[in-house]
Amino acid sequence: MFNQTISRINGVGLGLKRELIPQIQAVFGDNSIANLNFVEIAPENWIDIGGKAAKQLDWFAERYPIACHGLCLSLGGLAPLDINFLHQVKQFLQQYNIPLYTEHLSYSTDGYKGQQGYLYDLLPIPFTEEAVHYVAKRIRQTQDILGQRIAIENASFYVQAPISSMDELSFLNAVLTEADCLLHLDINNIYVNSVNFGFDAHEFLRGIPGERIVYAHMAGHYQQAPDLLIDTHGADVIDPVWALLEEAYQLFGAFPTCLERDNNIPLLPLLMREVNKIADYQRHVK
Repeated sequence: MFNQTISRINGVGLGLKRELIPQIQAVFGDNSIANLNFVEIAPENWIDIGGKAAKQLDWFAERYPIACHGLCLSLGGLAPLDINFLHQVKQFLQQYNIPLYTEHLSYSTDGYKGQQGYLYDLLPIPFTEEAVHYVAKRIRQTQDILGQRIAIENASFYVQAPISSMDELSFLNAVLTEADCLLHLDINNIYVNSVNFGFDAHEFLRGIPGERIVYAHMAGHYQQAPDLLIDTHGADVIDPVWALLEEAYQLFGAFPTCLERDNNIPLLPLLMREVNKIADYQRHVK
């Protein structure tokens, strides 16, 4: 069911961190990474980069499909969209023949006095009808500039705006419909939010429009308290999140899935254990 019209990625991916680059290059073509089918990068970390890093990106672009997952577009922010940045993204996508660009359904700028001040965090948008229209308009503007549909990721959050008049799933589905964009499904974020806000993660998953999924994230988190999980991407994936992925595949088919690990990054062979586990789940439903 997942959307293949925009994405050429398949199978299992891995977030491309700098410390992993020489490790992957050293074993490229080896059976030990046979299940690594694509890599994910944040364009902000690579646009206009030169020297050794540019050569490394060229190496990966020649050998792996690449997905771009943005960090700073701030779709829910108050300041106008950064049009110059979007044109940079468009050029970058074309340069490396990357068909897929995704962003978070959140905001990361304060828009103080019309200026773009970055908060270096992904903060939740109030779940209101007004916010649906506002964010959907900004997504459509982004798609018009890029000349392609983008996918938005369901975000983790820890405080809900008191003015919210909708639940998270209703807000997400309303934005997807009004913007007519695609979905970057984060499985761990569903679980984190379900614990933090006391809802049924599996019921949430069953309300997802599977036809809009382009790929998914799997990640670990930190348990600060029994009712407070922090989405750190710094630990192994836990069993309840694996169970959600298994159900998602049963509901929607084996869509491409990327393992995120941004902190406490182990050596590649240890990461490949989780990559291989995702691949096993995918083969089980095919």
